[in-house]
Order: sequence, then C-alpha cells, then structure tokens
Amino acid sequence: MTDKPGFRKTSNPYYQGPISDHFDGLRFFNPDGVEPGGFRDLLKWQLGGGRARWPRPVVSLIPPAKPDSRVFGDALRVTMVGHATMLIQAAGLNMLTDPVWSERVSPFTFIGPKRAVPPGIRFEDLPPIDLVLVSHNHYDHLDLATLKRLHETHAPKILTPLGNDAIIRRGAPDARITTMDWGDRIAIADGVTVDAEPCHHWSARGAGDRRMALWAAFVITTPVGKIYHIGDTGFHGGLYYEAARQKHGGFRLAILPFGAYEPRWFMKGQHQNPEEAVQGMKLCNAAHVAGHHFATFQLTDEAIDAPVKALDVALKAEGIDADRFRPLRAGEVFDVPVV
Repeated sequence: MTDKPGFRKTSNPYYQGPISDHFDGLRFFNPDGVEPGGFRDLLKWQLGGGRARWPRPVVSLIPPAKPDSRVFGDALRVTMVGHATMLIQAAGLNMLTDPVWSERVSPFTFIGPKRAVPPGIRFEDLPPIDLVLVSHNHYDHLDLATLKRLHETHAPKILTPLGNDAIIRRGAPDARITTMDWGDRIAIADGVTVDAEPCHHWSARGAGDRRMALWAAFVITTPVGKIYHIGDTGFHGGLYYEAARQKHGGFRLAILPFGAYEPRWFMKGQHQNPEEAVQGMKLCNAAHVAGHHFATFQLTDEAIDAPVKALDVALKAEGIDADRFRPLRAGEVFDVPVV
C-alpha cells in the first residue's frame, strides 16, 4: 500500500488502519498506560519460584448446568462455563463471552495451561447461541477450536475488537464477524446494542505479534438492564471504570475478572486483583458482579482458593454484601436480581 495522511506502512498481519490515540500505525497501546513485561521479566517470573500447587484433580460439587432454551421478561441469567466463558441469557437472546471449551489454553494441544474442572455447560447442552463476544486474542479468551465449533453448530454473530477477525477466520473463514474499535456501537436486536469500551490490557498469539490486535471491554444494553463485560484488565487507577459509569450511568451486572494476579510486579498492568475488582465495582456503579478468571486454568502464582478468600476480605472491608459480587464456579447459575 502507499502511504496516506494519517496512515503508516506496516507489517501488521491482522489490521491496517488510521493512526489514533491508541494505535500508532503498527501496534495498539494503552494511552498513558503500562506496557506488558518483556521476555526478561517473563523469565524472571517463571524461574523465580513461588507458584502454588493446585490440587489435581479439582473436585467440583456443582454438576454441569442444562440451560433453558431462552429467558424472557425481566430475567437476566448468567451461567458459568469456566474462566471468562459465561452464557448470558436476557431478552430472549443467548450470548457467550470469550468461549473456551478446549482442554488447554495454548498454541499447542499437548502442553500449556490445562483445564482444572470440566466446562460448566456441556457443549452439546448449549441453547441456540445468537451472539459471541471475544474480548482479545490471548489463548484463554480466543480459542479457535471452540469458535469453529460454534460457527458450525450455531452460526452466531461474533463481535471482537479490531484485528481479531483475521485470527478467527483461520478457523471459521465464513463466520459472521464484526470488528469494533473503542467507542463503536453495534445494534444487535430491538432494544439491544453492544458498545466496545477501553480496558487496560494487551494482545499476542506468539512472539512476533504483540499488541497488533486490539483488546476491549463490552457494554451490552438490553431492555432488562446494562451488562458490562471485561475479559481482562489492569486496574489503571480505575480510569476506565469511571469513564464507563459516566457514559452508561451504571450497570445491573458487571462481569469482572478478579483472579490470575500474582506476582503483582509482573501482573499489575494486565490483571487486577480482588481488591481492585471491588473498587471497580464501586466506580462503575454495578449493582451486581459475576466474578471470573479463577479456579479453571492455572495461569499465575496464587493458590486456587486465594482469589475467593481475598475477595471476601475486600468486600467486608468495603461493607458490600457478598451476594452482590458472586465468584461463579463452573456450572453455577446466577439469576441477577432486578435493580
């Protein structure tokens, strides 16, 4: 391509577009944010010890859920599949967040973080899926095998930030994909829209494509309330939580990560901890929270039960009822109260 005003010749394999306040013509970035650690930092962490040993196998007392085909009226129902994968049912629509049914979240099928508990919904028991939200391209959020299977079985509409469509089409070339930049809004059905909003994270599928596809949070506006879904984020001083509240007014439900946060010196810029997640809940004015990113894949150093214990302490410190911030286990169903 030839250079044009506002454009830069790039070798980005996923996306080419105008320079913006979060895209420099080659890579996306967090404005005034923290860059992810480099290879030396990764090596220091991996060789430093301190990783807790998770039990194997992990015994789950919750059987897989068998969701209703659809829910209507004032109902807003969330069923945990595992990690950041949830089935959201509202206003007659069935939506999946960051769907992963694979055994490992890795570029390889034989090595990498392995699922500690089975999916909370068997793939065969899924209701008809209308919409899939893919927040970014890390393997624990963008799983090509699952997306291919969903396309072949349900042919849902897929929303994802800029550049991730090129990756998804490797597994599902005919999928119905719409890409979104921060600030974009897409109409899904009568009274249902999805906004892509900033979050503080990064992206990569390998060693040579760091930050070449965008990451985002999503706001789903429905007739029964607003839902704020964040797949991954660093707290970033709470700036994006406050911005979401100012723009959207508040949320019936926020879906927030609160695990995979140790060691802090390495993870702080990309994964918030339970205390920060509780602060985020307050800043974005969420009536209820479905917590995720724990007890499914061991990605970081903390013990399997550490996030829930720390969350309980953080909620008590802020005087917030534990029923308002639910750390959902695989198979758990959360009928979100009407606000």
